[in-house]
Amino acid sequence: MHPFHWVPAQGERHASADPRPSGGYPAGLTVNTLCAQEVSAEVGEVAWLWTTCATCNAEARRLVGAA
Repeated sequence: MHPFHWVPAQGERHASADPRPSGGYPAGLTVNTLCAQEVSAEVGEVAWLWTTCATCNAEARRLVGAA
């Protein structure tokens, strides 16, 4: 299991190391991201299709040792 979870917020998919509630982050929950932002989680099928935050992606890859 990775030390982060993905959460859609502010028009992008961000990664967060904050504890994730069972069932995922509910809409409106404030989450700290790997790109050092504080965002409000959003829900819905379309939100998961948003572009991935490049900074969160780079940090997530670093955390798991991926190139």
